[in-house]
Amino acid sequence: MYTILQKERLNPTVSKMVVSAPKVAKKAKAGQFIILRVHENGERVPLTIADYDREQGTITIIYQIVGRTTMLLDQLTVGEAILDFVGPLGKPSEIEGLHKVCVIGGGVGCAIAYPTAKALYENGAEVTVITGFRNKNLVILQDEFQKVCKDLHLVSDDGSTGKQGLVTNVLEELIQNGEQFDEVIAIGPLVMMKFVCQLTKKYDIKTVVSMNPIMIDGTGMCGGCRLSVGGKTCFACVDGPDFDGHAVDFDEAISRSSSYRNEEQHAREATCNLLNKEA
Repeated sequence: MYTILQKERLNPTVSKMVVSAPKVAKKAKAGQFIILRVHENGERVPLTIADYDREQGTITIIYQIVGRTTMLLDQLTVGEAILDFVGPLGKPSEIEGLHKVCVIGGGVGCAIAYPTAKALYENGAEVTVITGFRNKNLVILQDEFQKVCKDLHLVSDDGSTGKQGLVTNVLEELIQNGEQFDEVIAIGPLVMMKFVCQLTKKYDIKTVVSMNPIMIDGTGMCGGCRLSVGGKTCFACVDGPDFDGHAVDFDEAISRSSSYRNEEQHAREATCNLLNKEA
């Protein structure tokens, strides 16, 4: 059992938990993830390691409350425990040899972008961060990003953050103003990553994306997280989750991501009804 030590609501639909998991914290690195199970009959759900503390033996996870498992997870409070918490899984982000990097996070994808930006900063890289949200009420991790980057550009669809536009608008503006990045790292909605990669390909800038498709076992056995990368089949859980963005077949990934939309909706509605009855 993995005890919840801290819990915080970051915005109306996103929460953060600090969980006691000493063995996971001992080996965790930026870019890796865990798979948790809330209770014995629960499904296995992957969540990125948003932060870790080896001395305290803790792992921080950030999740959006959108489906059955995240709804049930969010019912747990400090002092209660998660049944299964397996990891670290996946390959760590490659940060060696990078001197000037632009890290882009979209929405809750910022929870994945932050540990990579932090690792780059701690490794001596100059980090520029661009984050995008629908509006200012959904902004997360702004203070945390400020501590690990040279410049933070915060944009929103409606301009309520102070600057309206898309993350790609800011990135192209920086490039045209003379910024020369060794690499761009984009993490967020598939459509956002697709358009970031189209832009960086035009300027011949290496781009890495973090792919988070449907996963079950997280060890490459089930094949549920398969992706087409450079014309080859890869598995996000063991070959990634980081991939060369210019080689990813985003159209296929976007199509596959909606395969279980109806089932997810039914599960969400059933869970809402159950929680309302228990309230």
